Amino acid sequence: MRSAALHLGLIAVLVAAGLMLPAYHQGNLARILVLATYSIGYNVLFGYTGLLSLGHAMFFGAGMYGLGLAMHHGGFAPVPAFVIGLACAAGLAAIVALLALRTIGVAFMIVTLMFAQTAFLTVLYFGEWTRGDEGFVLQQATRQIAGLDLTNPTVRYYAALVLFSAALLITARMMQLRFGHVLIAVRENEERTRMLGYDTQRHKFLALVISGTLSGAAGAAYALLFGYVGATFTSVQYSIFPLLWVLLGGAGTTIGPFIGTLFMFYLIDTTSGLTNAYLMIVGVVLVLLTLFARAGIMGEVRERFAPWLP
Repeated sequence: MRSAALHLGLIAVLVAAGLMLPAYHQGNLARILVLATYSIGYNVLFGYTGLLSLGHAMFFGAGMYGLGLAMHHGGFAPVPAFVIGLACAAGLAAIVALLALRTIGVAFMIVTLMFAQTAFLTVLYFGEWTRGDEGFVLQQATRQIAGLDLTNPTVRYYAALVLFSAALLITARMMQLRFGHVLIAVRENEERTRMLGYDTQRHKFLALVISGTLSGAAGAAYALLFGYVGATFTSVQYSIFPLLWVLLGGAGTTIGPFIGTLFMFYLIDTTSGLTNAYLMIVGVVLVLLTLFARAGIMGEVRERFAPWLP
C-alpha cells in the first residue's frame, strides 16, 4: 500500500506541477521525464539485475531513429512510427543479449560498449539517410496524435508524463512479481540462484530486452516530442548519462532514476548560469555524493529512514 501510494503520489505531484510551473520549468521537466524513462530502463538491467552496460545509447538511438526515419522518409503517422521505434529497440536488444550475455563482468561492459560504438558508426555511415552528426528535424505538422499537437508545451509535458508513469508503474509492478525477485537474486548471487533451479540466463535475457525496449521508448518519445533526431544521442556520453542518473538517484530503487535525472539536470542548468567552469562544480558535487551517499539519494533514504521504500 505504501509503495502504491508513493508512486501514485509522485504522479499526482507531477500532474499538478504541469499546471503550476512556468513555461521554462515545464519544458525542462518534460525533457527530464523522457530522460527519466530512459533511466528507468537502465535501472532494470543495472540496478535490479546487476549487469553494468556501457552501451545503452544504442537502444535509445534505435527507438529514436526507428521512429524518426519512419516518419521522415516513410511518411508514417506518429503512433505506427512509435511502434516501429519500439520494435527496433526490442529487436536490437534481443540480438545484443544473445551475444553479450555469453560474457560476464568487465567483458560484458566492453562488449556492450563495442556494440554501441558500432551503432554510432552505422548512423554516421548511412549519413545520406540519417544526416549524421547534423541530424534532421521532424516537421511540426506531422507531430500530432488524435488531434493533439505534440509541439504544444502543455500537451508535450503531459505526453511525457504518460510515458514516464507507464514505465514507472510497469517497473514497480514487475519488481513485486516473482520475475523481479529472481532478477534481484541474480544480482545478489547468480550461482546460488542457478542452484535453486532458476534459469538465470533466460532471466538476464528478458531483463536486457525489457531494459532496451524501455530505453527505446524514451528515444522514440524524445524524437517525437522535441522534433530532433541526431547521432549525438547514440554516442558514448548518452550511455554514461543513465549510469550517472541511476547511481545518483539510487540503483535498485523505483523512483531513484527520476530523482537522479532531476538532480543532475538542474545541477548542470543552475551552475552553467553561474560560471563557465560549471563542469568543475558538477564534478565536485558528484565526488561528494559518491563518497557520502554511496547508495544514491533514495538509496540512502531507504537505508537510514524508510526501509520500506521499493
